[in-house]
Amino acid sequence: MKPVYAPLIDSHIHLDQYQDQQIERIIQSLPEHHIQSLITVSMNLPSCQRNEKLAQQYPSIVRPAYGYHPEQPLPGSQELETLLVWIKQRIDNIVTIGEIGLPYYLRQEAVERGDQLDEQGYIDVLSAFLQLAAAYDKPVILHAVYEDAEIACDLLEQYGITQAHFHWFKGYPATIDRMIAKGYYISFTPDIQYEPEIQQLATLYPAHLVMAETDGPWPFEGSFAGQMTHPSMTATVCSEWAKIQQISEQEARHLIYQNTLSFYTPNQAQRL
Repeated sequence: MKPVYAPLIDSHIHLDQYQDQQIERIIQSLPEHHIQSLITVSMNLPSCQRNEKLAQQYPSIVRPAYGYHPEQPLPGSQELETLLVWIKQRIDNIVTIGEIGLPYYLRQEAVERGDQLDEQGYIDVLSAFLQLAAAYDKPVILHAVYEDAEIACDLLEQYGITQAHFHWFKGYPATIDRMIAKGYYISFTPDIQYEPEIQQLATLYPAHLVMAETDGPWPFEGSFAGQMTHPSMTATVCSEWAKIQQISEQEARHLIYQNTLSFYTPNQAQRL
């Protein structure tokens, strides 16, 4: 008898960054892959607006998250204020604030050019979103790796936020220990199939704090080379994580599904 698997939730995808025809194909194909819903994160106000429309178009599937991605130029003060007000007006319609964080890769590129970023400016923007999340008791999805994760942890503690999801996380042992102690969640992408650093992290991070994501449309290597990133790839995340944990794929999918639900408040979890 074929095993009955738990459904899948892609806990971090940029659905608005796909072309319209791609989105339609993705949505239509979700049932055959047993995918229940998508947490669709945003880049900026136009991205938020498109995700809002997608959520209205596919209300039982698309769960929008609104924020400002850090790997881009800083928003002007008026741009930031407009976005924050826009989100506040829709705060009851989102499951989480995101994607927010700090610009690790943008900073690396600036260093290579001999430039410097306004790091305090990015910290201030992150702080503004964390204050918003704290005020409305919303979870946050974070883009914060290596040394940036330490700053993010400091800010989470400062604003009293306990529900934090570090997506596609990479970090140092002390930071990992700190995040585990605080009960912060992380999510693995399909690169768990071929990246030793990610595989090592999967051996360390507690099973009850793990989710699966694609970060689509970001492309992957390994068996996914040349393919459009699809939420169904979360099944591979689960199966690869199962091998590392030395448990069955069925158990892994159940655990990751339940983790993704429990990251949100009970009322929000029911909506996933």
